Amino acid sequence: MVVFGLAGLLRLRKLGEERAAYDMVRARSRASELAGERHQLLDQLSDHGHDARDVRGIAAISAARASSATMLADLEALVESQRLVVSEAEQRHRDAKRGVRSVEKLEERFDEEQRVEELRTEQAALDELAGRRRPDAEDDR
Repeated sequence: MVVFGLAGLLRLRKLGEERAAYDMVRARSRASELAGERHQLLDQLSDHGHDARDVRGIAAISAARASSATMLADLEALVESQRLVVSEAEQRHRDAKRGVRSVEKLEERFDEEQRVEELRTEQAALDELAGRRRPDAEDDR
C-alpha cells in the first residue's frame, strides 16, 4: 500500500491548529477576566454608600473617584486591546483549520484513488482467472 506523501505536513498543520486553538482559548479567557474586572470596578464606582462629613471626606471621595475613573479608562483600553487579540487569535485559528482541511481533502482524494486502484487490480485478477480455462472444462468436451 502506498503511503500518503503529505502525512507529515498534515501532522504539522494539525499541531498548528491545536496551538492556534489554545491561543484563542487563552485570549478569550483573558478577555473574560478583564470583563470581570471591569464589572467589579463599575460596581465599586456606582457604590453610593459614601458619607462625607467634612471637606476632607469629600476630597478623599473625590480622589478615590478620580483614581477609579483613571483605572476604568485604563481597563477599557485593555479590554479593547484584548478584543483585538481575541479577533486575531480567532482568525489564526480559522486559517489553521482551513489549512488542515485542505490537506485532509488531498488525503481523502489520495485514499479514494488508492481504493479505486486496488479495486481495478482486483478486478483485473478476477478477469484473468475467469478467462483461464479450467482443466476440467477441456475434458468435458
